[in-house]
This record gives sequence, structure tokens and C-alpha cells, in this order.
Amino acid sequence: MEDVKRILVVSRSTKNCRKAVHYGVSLARKYGAELYVVHVIHDPFSLEGWNLPIPSLHEEYERLKEGAKEDMDRIIKKEKAEGLVIKESIREGKPVDEIMKVVEEENIDLLIMLAHKEGRLEHFLFGRTNEEIVRRIPCAIMLVK
Repeated sequence: MEDVKRILVVSRSTKNCRKAVHYGVSLARKYGAELYVVHVIHDPFSLEGWNLPIPSLHEEYERLKEGAKEDMDRIIKKEKAEGLVIKESIREGKPVDEIMKVVEEENIDLLIMLAHKEGRLEHFLFGRTNEEIVRRIPCAIMLVK
């Protein structure tokens, strides 16, 4: 793993993502790698032709975006305080496309993300990501259960 210089953790606003972030932190410290954390929110409301019966769903999505930023800040604040440099970002769009952009822009060597299959709500909010990423990603992948 000496060739791992840049690690990207894909985070979602769930408790399970903390484990993926902790793996990223541990590996970055062990190998002296740069750590990037990205949270990608898929906006299901941007699709044309949607006629959602519940107007509060859009408000719920906005709260989810804000909660994602707060959750990410809380998770990595301690590590930053201990001197680990972590580059973080929240992106909106199709998760696979946004993750691929970060991997290419930052020359990522290792991608860390949750291994579980998305449930119906996650699929709606984030899109189906794992299968497509595994097929397209140009770097090593670590799936965390």
C-alpha cells in the first residue's frame, strides 16, 4: 500500500458512514496519505416530470443536505484538531458522476465506501451507486460492511 497517497471516503449522512470515515482516517495516518471526504447528494427533485404529492419532501431534502454537512463536520472535527489534513466537500448531482470527478480531479488511489446495498429510500435519495462505481472506478476500492 505504499503507492496509496490519496484516499477518498464517500460519506452519507448515516451512522454507518462513520465506520468508512474511520477506516479512511486510520489508513491516511498509517500511510501518510492525503484524506478526502466527499458527500454526494442526489437530488431526486431535479428530475423533470416529477409530480410529487407531498410538497414537504423538497423541504425534507433541504434538511438532509444541511444535516449531511453538520454530520460530516462532527465526524472529522476531532481528526482535524489532532493535525490530520482532511479535504472535505459536499456535492450535488448523480453520485457516480460526482465521485468519478473527485477521483479524477484529485488523482485518488483508494476509494472507501459502504458495501451495503441501498434500500428504497436511499436509492431514491442517492441513486444506485455501488454497482456502477465498482464497474467504472479507475482506482482501488475498499468496501466497508
